[in-house]
Amino acid sequence: MATSSEHPTPPDQIAHKGRAALSNRDSRFSQLHREADPDPTDEPQPQPGSAPRTQVRIEFVRSILSTNRSPDLPFDRSINPYRGCEHGCIYCYARPSHAYLGLSPGLDFETKLTAKTNAAQALIRELSQPGYRPAFIALGANTDPYQPIERNFQVTRSVLQVLSDCHHPVAVTTKSALVVRDIDLLASMAARNLVQVLVSIATLDGELARALEPRRYRVSGAREKAARRLNPVFYG
Repeated sequence: MATSSEHPTPPDQIAHKGRAALSNRDSRFSQLHREADPDPTDEPQPQPGSAPRTQVRIEFVRSILSTNRSPDLPFDRSINPYRGCEHGCIYCYARPSHAYLGLSPGLDFETKLTAKTNAAQALIRELSQPGYRPAFIALGANTDPYQPIERNFQVTRSVLQVLSDCHHPVAVTTKSALVVRDIDLLASMAARNLVQVLVSIATLDGELARALEPRRYRVSGAREKAARRLNPVFYG
């Protein structure tokens, strides 16, 4: 039987079109860990380009406000409407948080997402607590609140609506042009000095962007246009 001197690419190192992570290793908290056979001669090999599909799980949360006491952060509370992020940028610092769900910080982080669909109702309860004192909330401190699934679930918009109704300050961070969909709410809040919006653009170098954020590198121009549309909302 003919053999090749080159070892086949391990199944957990296959590049998928539109996905940044090459691996999907087990969560570090898992009791069992799996490793790919380095010479799986009898096993079918995954093929590049067969990108895994995005799966979304619905979560009903008791609380949506996360708090911290870190001296290194300029905020002490945040809201993350989603767990995981379909943008899947390879440099994302939020990837390790998926391990707490028993999922991989690799492809699972990009493809196995959670939508907190009752976030607005949970937020109303928390803001209504007698001892609550308003301060800027960071919206999207961990994962992007305007990632693609927001188009259908609109969790972020529902949260913004509650904050607007309650005259509560918020800072939004995103790398998605979808933020301009909510320009009506943002303009109303900006007029009351209640909101900041930060649009993240990692690089304008197309080749570098292709490597760092393969699902976003083609839309840097859209983000620039979004920033220009938002600029007069905040600065007149």
